[in-house]
This record gives sequence, structure tokens and C-alpha cells, in this order.
Amino acid sequence: MRVEVAYAKPEKQQIIALDVPEGTTVFEAAELSGIVDEFPEINLDEAKMGLFGKAVRNPKEEVLKPSDRVEIYRPLLIDPKVARANRAAKAAAAKE
Repeated sequence: MRVEVAYAKPEKQQIIALDVPEGTTVFEAAELSGIVDEFPEINLDEAKMGLFGKAVRNPKEEVLKPSDRVEIYRPLLIDPKVARANRAAKAAAAKE
């Protein structure tokens, strides 16, 4: 069955289409895609993964369906709540 594996950085994005056997897991598809060759900083054992923007709790157990897109997520550099608070503080300072 045909699936895709995607990874994105601000300066470079990659979507790899591949055929995998039925019963392939999210993790196995990421391994089979060879995406780590393109982005050696990815540690598949620790990377958060999802399907079409929805996080998968256990990529090693979640079985893919035809046409699924596996997404490998980068670690956040800053907590979204902290980033939002920083933006609000900056906007408030600019108004003064």
C-alpha cells in the first residue's frame, strides 16, 4: 500500500512516498522511508510522530492505512504558552 513520510525544517521539507506491506506501523514506515539519510538529526526512537497532524501515542504499534501520511515532528524550541506570553508582553510594551 502507498503511504508518505514527511519531515519539515524551516529551510527544508521532504515528503517521501513509498509502498509498504499491510500491517506496517508508523515507526516502520519512518524507518523504511530512509528519511534519516536526508535528516540525520532525526532520532526515530525519540521523535514524536503523527498521522495528518494528529499525534500518535505509540508509533511502534499504530498500524497504517492506505494513503496515510506519517509526520515526524521536531522538538519544540520554546513552550507555546511561553511564546504566547512573550508576544503579549512585547505587544503591550510597544503600545506604551
